[in-house]
Amino acid sequence: MTTTATRPAGAHPRHRRRADDVAGLGAGRASAFVAPALLVIALFLLFPALWTVYLGLTNYRLTGLAAANTTFTGTANYREALSDPTFWRSLKLTVIFVALSGVLGQTLLGFTLAWSLRRVTGWARTILEGLVLVAWVIPSSVHAFLWIALLDRRDGTLNSLLGTPGEAWLIKYPMVVIIIFNIWVGTAFSMQLFSSALSAVPPSQLESARMAGASGWQQLRDVVLPNIRGHVLTNTLMITLWTFNTFTPYLLTAGGPDGKTGILSIYIYNTSIPGGQLGLGAALSMIMLVINLGIALMYMRVGRKRA
Repeated sequence: MTTTATRPAGAHPRHRRRADDVAGLGAGRASAFVAPALLVIALFLLFPALWTVYLGLTNYRLTGLAAANTTFTGTANYREALSDPTFWRSLKLTVIFVALSGVLGQTLLGFTLAWSLRRVTGWARTILEGLVLVAWVIPSSVHAFLWIALLDRRDGTLNSLLGTPGEAWLIKYPMVVIIIFNIWVGTAFSMQLFSSALSAVPPSQLESARMAGASGWQQLRDVVLPNIRGHVLTNTLMITLWTFNTFTPYLLTAGGPDGKTGILSIYIYNTSIPGGQLGLGAALSMIMLVINLGIALMYMRVGRKRA
């Protein structure tokens, strides 16, 4: 009598395929199911990205001979951008803008609001959170209109309140204005994120720290911050990237006066559209993308080390 060897459970390739295909669609139907999404991604993300890479390697312009007869220039645009003092000035302004209005301003103010509101309940909390959220949800054009009305040198609200008629805040302190403006616009996100993070801190740990005689600062340092470290890193990464790429300050200053608020996004726009140098603008966009990737990788590395 002969016996046949039994195959271990799950070892048959057909069984493995069935186990992997939970929905039972099969390769063909599964491909057809995701094809529309892949098409949209290719059309609106992949193609523009590849087109930008191509433009950055040409002398393409909006007007003139280069618009009709575009030529391949290789890395000439990148060399021109990296040797242009205006680019480095713009990058310096961007770093200052991101550090003060994003990393420090929005993060610290957002956490302070969340920490201050953690014991406020009922209608008072709803009103306070609503006031902060209003600045975040209204459109950028409305933001700009409100701030222009606030800072207008002739009939501005701020001059009326301070009794300083004729004071040109946007001209005298343009960088300070857009930093405060960006803090006002974006703080609500940090506040909401930190509010959720603080609600997840174990109350027993805070109670133990209070019973041990820890002050408010010691509770914050030794109990709260270690528990929300991941949220702090996530918030800082997102705020950094959003602030680095924001274009909203253009609505207030258009990069002026005299380029004093010409952060990188505004510099790229002025180079590409009013300046007509789409090839150079595309190269600047790719440089900006590489900087963004570097920032993201740096934060991810820090997160892995702390984990």
